[in-house]
Amino acid sequence: MLTRERTSPQISEFLRYLASHEEAEGSLPSLNDLSRELGISVAGLREQLEVARALGLVEVRPRTGTRRLAYSFAPAVKQSLVYALALNQSHFEKYSELRNHIEAAYWDEAVTLLTEEDKRELQNIIARAFNKLSGNPVQVPHEEHRKLHLLIYSRLNNPFVTGLLEAYWEAYEAVGLNMYAGGMDYLEEVWGFHKTMVQNICNGNYAAGRKALITHIDLLAIRPS
Repeated sequence: MLTRERTSPQISEFLRYLASHEEAEGSLPSLNDLSRELGISVAGLREQLEVARALGLVEVRPRTGTRRLAYSFAPAVKQSLVYALALNQSHFEKYSELRNHIEAAYWDEAVTLLTEEDKRELQNIIARAFNKLSGNPVQVPHEEHRKLHLLIYSRLNNPFVTGLLEAYWEAYEAVGLNMYAGGMDYLEEVWGFHKTMVQNICNGNYAAGRKALITHIDLLAIRPS
């Protein structure tokens, strides 16, 4: 019987060390000690450390030193996505399509995991958003928009899904949509769908909530200029 040799992932010495040392969440040894242990130069170790920082895998503080962070997919996606937008902002529309499909695909699983406390917070977000819309002056409830969507999917035990969704909102702000009003009719229509989504989540009518979600995300493609 033929067997294929298993190959290990091609990651740096420092990342491999982080992945195999749970105690790194407390505090890492000094660069000199790590350099000797890993068999690489301090200069090379610094380069690998900077990569880990950019990926959101470690935190470096002056007094407490370096420690490993809980894994999140979002920082790596954000770095790549911001670069893509710098190349061409039309990349946002492609990423937005991906995000829409993710939200629709994971809706049923996500909403069934929400707690009663989560549902109350969703209702509070809706109330805050409509208070902004009815204020003088009218405010665009962007922060509420972001929190609403991320909260709905927050209980998924999948860092890749949540990371992709978190990165979407960074891109949303990068292209200026957080400052976009589009007129009161547009805003009220969008938030009417949000209200319907939340009402159906709280009532357990998840299919109707998903239908409202899909209709609402289509509004971004036809928003008034």
